[in-house]
Amino acid sequence: MLLPLIDKIPAGYSEGRYNGKKYGISKTTFNNQKSFKIFAEELGGNDFISLNYYITRQKEWLKPCEMPEQKVVDFLKNVEILK
Repeated sequence: MLLPLIDKIPAGYSEGRYNGKKYGISKTTFNNQKSFKIFAEELGGNDFISLNYYITRQKEWLKPCEMPEQKVVDFLKNVEILK
């Protein structure tokens, strides 16, 4: 479901554009690529996105950190990774 969107974000540090603003994005992969942590911070601002994503045998779980799930999903769908 969201895995293709998570996969478009490279591991480690990258930068992206979301809602016309630039973000520094950190992605860490755990458990043989079965869980992910993504933290994105608006550069020069105070917005952030924070989430964990887990893949189990039964299902995939999105766990936003201190924010609505819709904010996280919108970010994943609309962030443009800068090269």
